[in-house]
Formats: sequence, C-alpha cells, structure tokens
Amino acid sequence: MKLTLKNTMYLAPDLKICRIINGMWQVSGAHGYIDKVKAIKSLGLYVDNGFITWDLADHYGPAEDFVKIFRELRINEKGTDSLKYVKFFTKWVPRPQKITKNIVEKAVDISRKRMGMETLDMLQFHWWDYQDKNYLKAIEFLDELRHEGRISTLGLTNFDTLHVKEILNMGIDIISNQVQYSLIDRRPEQLMVDLCEKKNIKLLVYGTLCGGLLSERYLDKPEPFGDQLYTASLYKYKNMIGLWGDWALFQELLRTLKEIAKKYNVTIPNVAVRYVLENIVVGGAIVGTRLGISEHIEENSKIFNFSLNQEDFELIDNVLRKSNDLLKIIGDCGDEYRR
Repeated sequence: MKLTLKNTMYLAPDLKICRIINGMWQVSGAHGYIDKVKAIKSLGLYVDNGFITWDLADHYGPAEDFVKIFRELRINEKGTDSLKYVKFFTKWVPRPQKITKNIVEKAVDISRKRMGMETLDMLQFHWWDYQDKNYLKAIEFLDELRHEGRISTLGLTNFDTLHVKEILNMGIDIISNQVQYSLIDRRPEQLMVDLCEKKNIKLLVYGTLCGGLLSERYLDKPEPFGDQLYTASLYKYKNMIGLWGDWALFQELLRTLKEIAKKYNVTIPNVAVRYVLENIVVGGAIVGTRLGISEHIEENSKIFNFSLNQEDFELIDNVLRKSNDLLKIIGDCGDEYRR
C-alpha cells in the first residue's frame, strides 16, 4: 500500500500516521498465545505494506518488548531511515496514588528502555479515578518530560469531555484522546466531537469492529454466549451490544452494512471502519492485529478505496435510531472504566 493523503494524516506538524492504526492489545495474553518470532515477522509485514502506526501500552504483555526487537532488526537490515515514519504510541496506566515526578520518570523510562527508544513517539495517559486529583500532577510531570525530550507528544486515553477540557485549560499540549467509537458506541459524537473541533484534538478510536462482531462471520447467526465469546474483546463488545440494543437489532445493522459493502465491493468491517473515519475529528481507527496468527492487510487496505455517501448514512441511521442512548446508560467516553 503506497502512502497517500487518503490513508495518512498529520497528528502534529512532524507526526504523520496511517489512519488505520495497528492495535497490539491482542499480545497482552487475553487473546491466546502469541509466538514471538512470528509476531515480529508480522510487524514487518504490516509496515512494509504501509501500516506504519502502532498502538500499545505498558500493560499489554510483551508489546513494548516486541517493539524493541523489531526496531533493532529493522535498523540492522534496512538502516535507521527505514523507521522514519514508523510510530509506536504507548500508554501509561497507573493505579491512583500520590504522584511524584520520580514515579512518572520511572514509568516513562521503563517504556523507553523496553522499546529501545530515546524519545517516545507518544505517551497516552489514562487515569482510573477522577476523585483522586493526582492525575493533574501526573499530566504536569508528563508535560515536563515532553519538554525535556523523553516524550515527543502527549495524548490521553479514555478521558471524558469535561476532564479533557480541564487539562487543556492547564495549558497542556494534548494532541489526541483515545476513546471507544463504533456504529454501536457513538458517544463521542454527542459531546467529545465539539470540543475536539474547537481545540484541534484528534480522536484515536478503538472498538470500531466490536472485537470482530461487526463482520460477516456473525451475519444471520444465532446470538453467541459463554465459551463462544472466546476472546476478551468478544466478551467485552457483546456486553456493549446488549446495552445498545438486542441481537435482532444487531442483525438488522449487519444486513444493512452488508448491503452497503456489496455496493463498494468491500466487507462489513470495511464499512464499519469507514464510518468512523468519515468523522472529521477522528485521526485514526485502531484495528486489532493478531500478530503471527492472522493478517488482514489486504482487506484493511480497501478501507481507503471508498467513502460513504449520504444515502449510506441514511440507511445506517435508520437502524441506529432504534438503539438505546449509551450516553444515558453508561455516561461519556471512558465512564465505563470508572463505574
């Protein structure tokens, strides 16, 4: 896949990303065994095909270690310039505690060492409990480390609209917020989008395929239960669908998406990802990669070959308006992690 304006964007003046971001949650252990050698080889395959942007975290098992191994191999084989546009966005997800600069420095330096990077491309910060105000000190210290050169850019993860605004009002330069956003969970459209437009923040969105439920595999199939939900993602997003509506309505949505997919000679997942990418505040959609197990490089490339038109949106909206309002049920973006 040749990188073009259709499939890349700038999150910051010197930070170009692919709008399909490879998600590495699947190596965390919650999705089954991952073979290290095969995973590293798969990393290279994605990069060689233009999928140059990766999302991971300090708690995603060996994800940060895989990055270091891949980078060292890549430099030895193809030189430092081969990594010029390859970006790895990690996260710091501390438990609420009294925050000191030493604690923040230690966490950042561990990620730098594990990933073999002098400067992290992006550190995305998550905080579990807004009642504990130590998150304000944490973001201040992270910003200091950004100015010191240990972090290139700062993002947030699962922050709601009110607290994104709070941090921006502190004068902290935040370029992105990572939130759940899909045809099932459209909460970002209700509050977050307006703030992002005003403050020039991009959303990096996950859950767009609902762990694979938004696909032909579940079209006209009975509702899965128990051990049929064999990954953490399937279990998580099946519960989300239960809050959104029911399996019958979900099937109606899948049939509608299939109708649209046929028109463009693409797949249901393609249409689901395209839907969120059409939102002007979405910088990239994080699509999970089962490294060394299965690749969807060719299929994901099709996302950049079409756009949805007004007729498509109307067909989709005819189904979605029958669903429940997740903002009222769950709360704003990220509130599901703070209940």
